[in-house]
Amino acid sequence: MYSRIKQLFNNIIPKKIIFKYEPFFRGIYYQLYRGNKFYCNICNKRLRKFIQLPEGDKLCPNCGSSSRDRRLWKLLHSEFLKNNIEILDFSPSRSIYRALKKNNLISYTATDLSGNFLSDKNYDITDIEANDEIFDLAICFHVLEHIENDIKAMNELYRILRDKGICIVQTPYKDGEIFEDFSVNTEEGRLKYFGQKDHVRIYSVNALKERLANCGFNVDIRKYKEASENVNGFESEETILICNK
Repeated sequence: MYSRIKQLFNNIIPKKIIFKYEPFFRGIYYQLYRGNKFYCNICNKRLRKFIQLPEGDKLCPNCGSSSRDRRLWKLLHSEFLKNNIEILDFSPSRSIYRALKKNNLISYTATDLSGNFLSDKNYDITDIEANDEIFDLAICFHVLEHIENDIKAMNELYRILRDKGICIVQTPYKDGEIFEDFSVNTEEGRLKYFGQKDHVRIYSVNALKERLANCGFNVDIRKYKEASENVNGFESEETILICNK
């Protein structure tokens, strides 16, 4: 039912209107999911269940956060959010964007070129219109698999970070080596070979680490395992790369 309602809204309502009034409509929809079994750590709502998507992800009905959003939120709050920190976030989820924008103790800038995300800037990740070494933290969640010149993007991420700055990276992964073929340039082909119509490759964890390391980063691979019915609705297994300058 959720997917049908979302598709209906997207078909008949302009995106700017959806962005503006989404919290209101989600607040109403949340009433169907009120309970005490689960908990969204981003909007602090208790739930009887998460919205279960056909592909297996679990969404919060109140803020729309996905499993990976809630994992990122936990990681940010447990380790990386500090007073006066300067953050640059690429194409963030709306739940993350809204939550970080409420934090008056940090400087948070979101950027997106597609128009599909809430943002403050329209930076091209391969040519970021920002000075060297001005951010303390960059968040690059599910972005690099969309970028043909990913090496240039990684170099740009390194450039805009201050000394000892950190970039948090996640993409879809496969075993073995990176799979990329730039002759596959149609939506149908990319869906078939890379799993999504706007992806241009599939990384392996170690190969992505190697590419980031070649751009200067010291990369820490974080692996998380959870019980399938964990209270926050995290993915049962997840990998995030913490890249230190």
